[in-house]
Amino acid sequence: MNIVIVIPFYNEVERIKLENFHQIFDGFPRYNFLLVDDGSSDNTIEILEQFKSKFSNVEVLKLNKNGGKAEAIRSAVLSISDVDFISYFDADLATPFSELDKLIQFSIQNPNYKIVMGARIKLIGNGVKRSLKRHYFGRIFATIVSQFILKVAVYDTQCGAKVIDYETAKLIFEKPFVSKWLFDVELLKRLQKTNDLSEVVKEIPLEKWEEIGNSKIKFSDFLKLPFQLFQIYRKYD
Repeated sequence: MNIVIVIPFYNEVERIKLENFHQIFDGFPRYNFLLVDDGSSDNTIEILEQFKSKFSNVEVLKLNKNGGKAEAIRSAVLSISDVDFISYFDADLATPFSELDKLIQFSIQNPNYKIVMGARIKLIGNGVKRSLKRHYFGRIFATIVSQFILKVAVYDTQCGAKVIDYETAKLIFEKPFVSKWLFDVELLKRLQKTNDLSEVVKEIPLEKWEEIGNSKIKFSDFLKLPFQLFQIYRKYD
């Protein structure tokens, strides 16, 4: 199986955990990693190039202009060819890589699912650590998306760990997104045009996830989220 994991970075010099990434790249040689520098203004690209020089399974894509997470991942997907699955993963490592590995293995064993998504559900005995404020905002957001946008029950569209069949990824990442931060919802809407989501999408609860903080979403971006949801609704319905 040829699998590429896309990890976008933007001004991450202060947050990149070198030892953790070394362990990931060294411990999972069966995966290829595409690290995307999303027009960083600090020295992020230098660190990414160091990863590339040290690990044979690491490639780097440098974008000249910051376009946000959605466009960074889209640019990466469009640059990839002839693989089986494309996955994306957040650079803050809020999701342990072992959890993403489980999602990938599930995708390989269950090829009828076109998208496999992690879900941050706090259950007795698991290690999902999330602030109460973020939890309640997530539940309100998920309810709106489920009831009015997708009209299918979904728990966590915004989890930063997903695995997508390559042919599906090529189609749903082909065009630019309406929203920089809600593109995960758009991906599902695009897939929904030709598929029953309940048959081709699988959410899997994560055993571990820890809120890192220092979100890249500005307060001004946060205020735009309701309008962006409305834009998605208007565009795809």
